[in-house]
Amino acid sequence: MLNRMAGKKLADEIKARVKKGVEDLNSHGIDVGLALLLDGDNSSSVQYFNATLIACSKTGITAYEYRHRKTATVNELLNTIHSINSDERINGLLVLMPLPTGINARRIINSIAPEKDVDGLGAISVGRLAADESTFQLFEGSSNDKESRNLPTVSGFLPCTPFGVIRLLEYYNVEIKGKHAVVIGKSLAVGKPLSLMLLAKEATVTICHRETPGLSDFTRQADIVCTATGRRGLITGDMIKEDAVVVDIGINVLEDGNITGDVDFASASKKASLITPVPGGVGPVTIAMLLENTLKSAQRNEQFKSPLITP
Repeated sequence: MLNRMAGKKLADEIKARVKKGVEDLNSHGIDVGLALLLDGDNSSSVQYFNATLIACSKTGITAYEYRHRKTATVNELLNTIHSINSDERINGLLVLMPLPTGINARRIINSIAPEKDVDGLGAISVGRLAADESTFQLFEGSSNDKESRNLPTVSGFLPCTPFGVIRLLEYYNVEIKGKHAVVIGKSLAVGKPLSLMLLAKEATVTICHRETPGLSDFTRQADIVCTATGRRGLITGDMIKEDAVVVDIGINVLEDGNITGDVDFASASKKASLITPVPGGVGPVTIAMLLENTLKSAQRNEQFKSPLITP
């Protein structure tokens, strides 16, 4: 299908660059490490955990597994994270979500050292994004990239999934500047940071959520529709305008183990100029961005300690 925005090719290109960067650091005797912390046995978390392990092995990143098959206490999780924060072998930490009921997820995420928060979801990382202190990463490789060379350690990381959405849109030559983007969902993991990134790219952004009346009134005006609610079939073809770009970030695990998104792909794909499939759209790029952020963490760390090593 010509209008399908698949993420595998972009993800493979990102991972190829990550592999080269890892090899460059390895040549200086520097390993790159990523810790994965999984608490419980949520099926989608386990799937993401295993996919990330495979991606690490293919790029040369050393994966450190911290897996609690039975639900851990908050103190046990915090102790694990504090240990990872001080471990010089580890450049990044991913805590798999959702955490079991009763665990304060924000307390756990905010305990990650900012320089190891490669998923970009801690309060410091999100705050730096909101304050435009880390948005220069959206323009890396362009004429706006000068600032990144002067901020090796203080900038924080951009959240992987929304950053992956921006990269995917740009990969398919979707014009963001001046367009009307509707983001459905206001989570700290996707909706809020994605809205901030689209704003940084000079889109006009409307944020919708479960309490928004007349959702279709907004989506039919949008040049770009991004949905991340986890509600199967929320967006149908009659809710988007002709030639809109549709990015489905929703994840729904069905009883038979198959995965679907928020969008009714069959009807929406007939009107959209570009549309992401689920699975195979944003997902592969999210993992690639996690690995890229981990490499950046290692590069920043070594640049700070050894200025003669150029990342």
